[in-house]
Formats: sequence, C-alpha cells, structure tokens
Amino acid sequence: MSSTLALGASAGTGDARRLAMLVEYDGRAFHGFQAQRNACSVQGTLEEAIRRLTGESARVRGAGRTDAGVHALGQVIAFDTHSSHSPDVFLQALNHHLPDDVAVREVCEVSPDFDPRRWAVGREYRYRVLNSPAPSPVLRGLVHHVRQPLDAEAMNRAASLLEGEMNFAPFAASMPEGRSGTRRIVYRCSVTRRGDLVLLDMEANGFLRQQLRRTAGALLEVGLGRMDVDGFRSLAESGRLGAAELTLPAAGLTLMRVNYITPLFRSQDAANEREAELLEARAR
Repeated sequence: MSSTLALGASAGTGDARRLAMLVEYDGRAFHGFQAQRNACSVQGTLEEAIRRLTGESARVRGAGRTDAGVHALGQVIAFDTHSSHSPDVFLQALNHHLPDDVAVREVCEVSPDFDPRRWAVGREYRYRVLNSPAPSPVLRGLVHHVRQPLDAEAMNRAASLLEGEMNFAPFAASMPEGRSGTRRIVYRCSVTRRGDLVLLDMEANGFLRQQLRRTAGALLEVGLGRMDVDGFRSLAESGRLGAAELTLPAAGLTLMRVNYITPLFRSQDAANEREAELLEARAR
C-alpha cells in the first residue's frame, strides 16, 4: 500500500459513485452499529476510516442496525464517494485505517440508488449458546454460557413453530415512536447442536428490536424444561408485546448474512462457513 493512501489523500474528484462493502466486526467494543453522540459505533468507525482515506465526510448506510455487543460476519454497508480509488484499493486501504475489531472483506460498485437496508430481501442471524459445565475463556464474549444440559431437539421443535408470517410482538421490545407493525416473515428457524454449542439460526425478511435475543431466551426455557413446546406455542400466539421476557445477552448473537435478489459478494458463503466452523470447532 502506498504512503499516499495511508495518509488519506484522495485519488481524484470524479463523479460520485456508490460502493457497497461486506463488513465483519467484533461488537464488544461498540455501542451498536448506528452512530451515536459520545459513543463508539461501527458506523462512526467506518466513516472515520473513509475520511482518512479519501478526505470525504461520507455517510455510511448499513443493512442491519445491530445492538451494542452484537457481532457481524456479513454486515453490508454502502456510501457515496468522489474518489477514483478502485474497489481493491478501498479494501486494502480501509483495512489499514480500521481497528483490529472491524474488517472490510469485499468491496464492489453498485447502482447509485442501492440501499443496503431497503433492498435486502432477508437477513440471517445466529445465536450461539455454549452448553457445557465450564465456561470457555477463548469463546468469552462470543457465546452465551449455560451450564445445565439443554434439550436441543425440543428447542428445535418449538423454533419451527415460528416459520412463516405471523405477529412477532411477543418477542419484541418496546416499539420505536411512529412504528407499529409487528408482522414479519420468518423463512427459517432452527436449533441444532454441534458438540457443546447449541445454535439458533433464524432468517427473516426483517426483525423487530430484540426479537432474536428474546426468541433465544424463550427457546432456552424450553431447552431447560421450564416451558414445553405447547407453552411456547401459546406464548408465540399471544400477541402481547414483550410477552417473552427473558432477553439473552448480545454476546451470543451474530449477523451472518444479508440477502439480496442479486448476490453482491463472491466470498460471503465460503468466508462465513470457514469462520463459523473455526469458532464452533473450539467448543467440541
């Protein structure tokens, strides 16, 4: 990488174009994705790296507004730039300017009207529970630890009840002002065991605030035998906002992938599988 790029000089001031990036981050040091005053955010960190590279005050848009402490293997962002740097230069130079807990994995040029959130047709999240008598220092901050044995098969039976379109108010926190719709379409919801890890995978067209962490909490109650599958069904069908009160910590949650009608990135599947397998192998 040239010293010019490292020092943040823009390579031209041509017409504006929009770039999309596949971004990975460890969420432990951040107060969520969205920029906040007097708090470290993923969005703010990316915008500062772009400014240092191009000299521009670009506004980064993200596909998923992950909460404080939530991780991502497949976050998608987009921003406008007048810089003539190639996607490969942006990839190398931004990773030079970013801290160790954020990385750009791939860059591509997209349509000027591309919106990573509105154009997404689905998002995939994974919640990891380490189900073992002892905690793991290596996995600390990446999993939620539960000592008591979990019945993953019962959890999976309950999880399958959430597939399809329904009112997910029971698994939501309070709604933001001006937003009231709580119906979502869940394409896939499953629980599997891999060694000491119990994994909740959920893909939907959108998620309500804390929806996945509250879903994981209710399924944990099933796995511990505190609630049976019929009780979970009644909870899910209650329609009462926040009925699922147990909200598991953010540490176990990862945004795995954002889906579009036309895939944007070549490496997403292979990279996600490699990194997920590496993490999960440590718990076997």
